[in-house]
Amino acid sequence: MIRRAAARSFAPHLSSAVIACALTAAILCSGRLLAIYLEERTIHSTAPRDFFIKNQGLAFERTAARAPDILLLYGSSELIDPIPDRASDFFSREPTGFEVCPVGKAGTTSLIVLQKLGALGSALHGRKVAISLSPSSFLTPAIRPDFYAGNFSLPAASGTLFGNSLDLNLKAEIAKRMLQFPDTLGKDGLLRLAASCLASGRPLDRVVLMAMWPLGKLQNMILDLQDHFEALVYILGGGKPVPNWLRPLSSHRVHPRKESASDGLEAMTTGSLDTIHPAKDAAFRARVATASEWTDLELLLRTLTELRAQPLILSMPIDVYVAPAVSRSAHKAYYDRMRELARRYHFPIVEFEDHDADPTFVIARREHPTPKGWMYYNRALDSFFHKTR
Repeated sequence: MIRRAAARSFAPHLSSAVIACALTAAILCSGRLLAIYLEERTIHSTAPRDFFIKNQGLAFERTAARAPDILLLYGSSELIDPIPDRASDFFSREPTGFEVCPVGKAGTTSLIVLQKLGALGSALHGRKVAISLSPSSFLTPAIRPDFYAGNFSLPAASGTLFGNSLDLNLKAEIAKRMLQFPDTLGKDGLLRLAASCLASGRPLDRVVLMAMWPLGKLQNMILDLQDHFEALVYILGGGKPVPNWLRPLSSHRVHPRKESASDGLEAMTTGSLDTIHPAKDAAFRARVATASEWTDLELLLRTLTELRAQPLILSMPIDVYVAPAVSRSAHKAYYDRMRELARRYHFPIVEFEDHDADPTFVIARREHPTPKGWMYYNRALDSFFHKTR
């Protein structure tokens, strides 16, 4: 009798729990569907903007990737510096039939971009995407950990390692690079364990990875819900301006050009590029040869290949202040290697080498295109978008 009474009392509680779980699931699914609907309805107004949620999440990027008249443009701080005629503003009214959706902020490198693309997965199949590169990234031996941590996105990293779009060999190489920044992985034990298992390649670790795979998929689902919830809040809240801490330290403002003594210095510096300084040239070539960014760029190109995306690589010309007193012949070490890498993967590349050390193309000491430089960028993007294979 006692057992029957206990069973009868347990049944209502079980029913209530099932109903509560079902209602919760229904609410979450409905909220996600509403968020996706609003993301699609508002993507043409949000695509040209630069804001935290779009850069750190995936919802807006995925929606932009699926829109036929939006081109994703990945890069660094040049994308959020409010320079006149930057691509996001120039194409915002679709003067030639498409918009540009910028994704990036200061310190973004190839390793960060490839994680975003890897997480987007099948949304990029057959889609065009542009990537802006800064030469200075290829002149330093290693990525600054604070730059990487400031751009790290858990949804992107988890989506890449626990996604199905990339093969295990490529994931293993990506995981090895991610493990070199343990502070970011330390915040998520599951992701750290997955990266360690992928990087080791040992059979036992692969078994552990298979065992934890369902948990990784569950984590991706939770992060996806959170991402859509934040997007929903952003849309319903009418959007907010980009926080100051996301922008460059001193946003460039265009002033009327006046003749000054510094013009003579710039002319002298630019003119001296043809002068050979053996020691400085050798040091420059060594910096180019040993930069870890080449490894990450190749991983990025491999990711784009496996995703069957159609990329355009845009590489800014070298700023004279990035490599002072280095000859143009030495600069070619950078341009030649970049071209060779793009050619290996059969990707189009625009390097703007004709504007090497051109102060009218790149803002001195900032490595951001000037308004004139952005117009060159815009022409390249327009030609790429409208070109048929």
